Amino acid sequence: MTLDLIVRGAAAVLQDGVKQVEIGIKDGIIAVIANRIEEASMETIDGSGLTVLPGAVDVHVHLNEPGLGHWEGFDTGTAALAAGGCTTCFDMPLNGRPPTVTEHALRMKLAAASSSRIDYGLWGGLMPGHMDSIGPLAEAGVIGFKAFMCFPGSTEEGDFREVDDVSLLRGMERITPTGRLLALHAETEPIVAALADEMKRAGKTDARSYARSRPIWAERDAVRRALLAAELTGCPVHFVHISSSDAVLDIAEARRAGIDASIETCAHYLTLTEDDLAEIGAAAKCSPPLRDTANLERLWELVADGTIEIVSSDHSPCPPEMKDSSDFFAIWGGISGAQSTMELMLDEGHLKRGLPLTRIARAVAGAPAERFGIADRKGAIEVGRDADLAFVDLNGTYRLEREMLFDRHRQSPYVGRQIGCRVVRTMVRGRTVYAEGALTGGAGGGILVRPTVQAAGSVFRPNPQSTLRG
Repeated sequence: MTLDLIVRGAAAVLQDGVKQVEIGIKDGIIAVIANRIEEASMETIDGSGLTVLPGAVDVHVHLNEPGLGHWEGFDTGTAALAAGGCTTCFDMPLNGRPPTVTEHALRMKLAAASSSRIDYGLWGGLMPGHMDSIGPLAEAGVIGFKAFMCFPGSTEEGDFREVDDVSLLRGMERITPTGRLLALHAETEPIVAALADEMKRAGKTDARSYARSRPIWAERDAVRRALLAAELTGCPVHFVHISSSDAVLDIAEARRAGIDASIETCAHYLTLTEDDLAEIGAAAKCSPPLRDTANLERLWELVADGTIEIVSSDHSPCPPEMKDSSDFFAIWGGISGAQSTMELMLDEGHLKRGLPLTRIARAVAGAPAERFGIADRKGAIEVGRDADLAFVDLNGTYRLEREMLFDRHRQSPYVGRQIGCRVVRTMVRGRTVYAEGALTGGAGGGILVRPTVQAAGSVFRPNPQSTLRG
């Protein structure tokens, strides 16, 4: 066999440890992993001094096409993801216009995704008035469904809408037999709306007042109601961007009781605090908001022991004018962090806190691939899987500057941050899409990944080496 490519000299983060091995690639697939590969190859990459991780699977991005490509599109959004070592992303049903709640909208999304530079999956939406689309969307291959338990942020007619408790329950009943899961933005709308109104009537429209209008107990209240609905319906659930350690432990407790639930947090909750929100301003506004330092450190403990399985970016960009207001409540709430997730996890998790590289790889690649039914192809450096690789210089300290970013508006809250490592090359199915600060090749390199439907009643379990807390 003549291989297309051999990676030599790098330390590879495999599922059972970090090993100095060579990786042989044929037709975009990892064909050989060995101490020394003797087969001939058409190309060799010297990875000396570098660490190779499985390409990240970012399960939570907003690329806003169709209709709002001037916010962000597949071309620029996936360029940023590629530059950050991400090889597969899942695009949310909002803020595209129309949102992905019908088969017609899904076809429009698929057309827009043709400019993706990496592989991708597409979320469907659970939204009142569109319950009959759940089955057809599942059949069409959506990776799962997404629902908001609070106001999604737009009042435009036809845009995405939140669910009430009854529509949440009815939606779960329809999702369960499809074998897909339901992702939830868990904040209780009556609580956050009342507190926001209270702050604004008192003239408190600064960053800290915004953060206090969305307290941890609003997140926990929504989590607990969703867990009850999941228990009643048997619907597998995935909690996106959980911001508080208390909510994580609520979910872990329910999981021990048999509820099929997974936990995602984001790089910003592991690297930024409410103090940073006040200092950085609009670029760091998100929902749920950033929390205090003690909570941040508890989240890291929960990542370390595997209770938090998945870390994503929740890349949620907007035009610059939507981040420009003296009223912090009026500013669009979304962080543009697609390019930095892997580097931040390695810097803050491995280099500063000593988490094993295998734990970081599992959080950004392995566990997402398993949870969403694509682990036959994605999420690990293993023979038979796609050659999705991120080459990282763990000594490549640099300062992130705005001009280094590839997303459309470059509004990252991490601009100016010193990062202790750097992604220097990203490969998708054996093809280099980013190297040494530049994109390589053109757009249109991505393919749609579809989930392997799990049997009804199966329960996702974290890594058996993990210790569930709570």
